[in-house]
Amino acid sequence: MSEQRGIRCMWMRGGTSKGGYFLADDLPQDVAARDAFLLSAMGSPDARQIDGMGGADPLTSKVAVVRKSNRPGVDVDYLFLQVFVDKPIVTDQQNCGNILAGIGPFAIERGLVAARDGHTEIRIFMENTGQAAVATIRTPGGAVSYAGEARIDGVPGTAAPIPIVFEDVAGSSCGALLPTGNVLDMVEGVEVTMIDNGMPCVVMRAADLGMAGTETPRQLEANQRLRAKLEAIRLAAGPLMNLGDVAQKSVPKMTMVSNAKSGGAVSTRTFIPHKCHDAIGVFGAVNVATACLLPAGPAAELAEIPEGAQKTLSIEHPTGEMSIVATMQGGAIGSIAILRTARKLFDGVVFG
Repeated sequence: MSEQRGIRCMWMRGGTSKGGYFLADDLPQDVAARDAFLLSAMGSPDARQIDGMGGADPLTSKVAVVRKSNRPGVDVDYLFLQVFVDKPIVTDQQNCGNILAGIGPFAIERGLVAARDGHTEIRIFMENTGQAAVATIRTPGGAVSYAGEARIDGVPGTAAPIPIVFEDVAGSSCGALLPTGNVLDMVEGVEVTMIDNGMPCVVMRAADLGMAGTETPRQLEANQRLRAKLEAIRLAAGPLMNLGDVAQKSVPKMTMVSNAKSGGAVSTRTFIPHKCHDAIGVFGAVNVATACLLPAGPAAELAEIPEGAQKTLSIEHPTGEMSIVATMQGGAIGSIAILRTARKLFDGVVFG
């Protein structure tokens, strides 16, 4: 860009992702101007993002746009933006439950929400999909505490726990939990469950794609035959999931499942959608856990399901696991909760 512009920003780790958190009023109100600034700030398009703040990975090229909410019973509105690494694309076509983990702390830090002594519940409206989540932030003495004993796989060390309860996220982008009305469909000769519980996902058996499900992300990314097959399924699934042409979209995510290796419910390998995730996204794990609880389908047929009305499902991924707590009501899923952590990395001005 010909002239650098500085905009106030807080960089935060949210869950297993990292990105820039902005107040909505600080960014350009024109969407094209906003996106141009964010692309420049991140250093996209460039595989290394060497001329920006992005970390050369979709998980570290993310943006949260936050404003005080005017909605009844809601504290803040949150818009998630995925900034592509190697393409000049900024998209709002999905949620991000990891970046969501930093919204509560950011809202308190920026004075959008007054913290209570002890813990502060923050109700967050997710603009991307029109649904809400409630995050509980540790606030001793009325200030955010990032230090704590909670540990999540994919992040070194420990931090303060941030439990998040999702409310009515089914059909977030596709209009229904099961966009086709089926728990099992055949797409490009492969049995799949097309599901949308917070984010559109396609779930399929690793074995049906010739994979063991134990491969590393790098091994899977190097398999050109597998990547071509996954993309063919994804492109065919898009219209079936009411998403239209998804060639230039970051959804649906593609998740291969196999038998659990470490005592969990099921093991996963997820493409987001073209790079294999080193872990699994929050809504990716929510979707897999939900698919495990369906009456049929690739995940349901492989999953080890605990007894009881409240079921903790450990969704295994390449660097550990993510636990999803599903509360059942009348045989259906009543609510879904997760545990995340977040950390403030810097607060200042970023230039685009």
